[in-house]
Amino acid sequence: MLEIKNLSFAVSEENREKEIIHDLSLTIENGKFVVITGPNGSGKSTLARLIMGIEKPISGSILLDGEDITALDITERAKRGISFAFQQPVRFKGIRVQDLLRLAAGKNLSLSAACEYLSEVGLCARDYIDREINSSLSGGELKRIEIATLLARRTRLSVFDEPEAGIDLWSFQNLIRIFEKMQGEIQDSSIVIISHQERILQIADEIIVLADGRITKRGAPDEILPELIGKTAPVSVCEKLQ
Repeated sequence: MLEIKNLSFAVSEENREKEIIHDLSLTIENGKFVVITGPNGSGKSTLARLIMGIEKPISGSILLDGEDITALDITERAKRGISFAFQQPVRFKGIRVQDLLRLAAGKNLSLSAACEYLSEVGLCARDYIDREINSSLSGGELKRIEIATLLARRTRLSVFDEPEAGIDLWSFQNLIRIFEKMQGEIQDSSIVIISHQERILQIADEIIVLADGRITKRGAPDEILPELIGKTAPVSVCEKLQ
């Protein structure tokens, strides 16, 4: 379970502090698939980075299954079982896909086990297992390989920052299928996704809406989505949130 208590974060801007997250409190139970949405600049990605330890709060605390992890760095949080998927996955020149999967699993995965993770995200293992994580891979391919590494890690909390960014429609449809599968299999872990996409919001257990660094709405999709998209149901609810 993730507990965020009275969390605040600010940045220096033109010789003054600008608050991005304001006294935010939030609990995400195990076994939940939660999507956080809101207008641009509302603090969504900042909150994700605070959970992972990429940014440090100016006040408040973050607990994972009762342990206060506020002071822990990224590495220590990863060891505790938090994983993070960036908007733009990192490319590792010289590292093969199977090497990355073995690093994620923390053990010497057999070739067949590594291939199974690739198959789970819809990639033909024999075409990808020996490829380098470099510019020859498309954005959609990188996204799915990154998700495969998260599956290999079997983390307690998986955080995705706008996973739909920079991928084509075909890759996005596959991404939805992967998330639906992950949602059906989570038990004592949880998934948090930062997204504007209506299709991702629809499959959430719960939607949390941020505005100006505060939670303004929270509830099931059938409660929250009608307020966000009205009757038109666009692909992205970003404009409706402005």
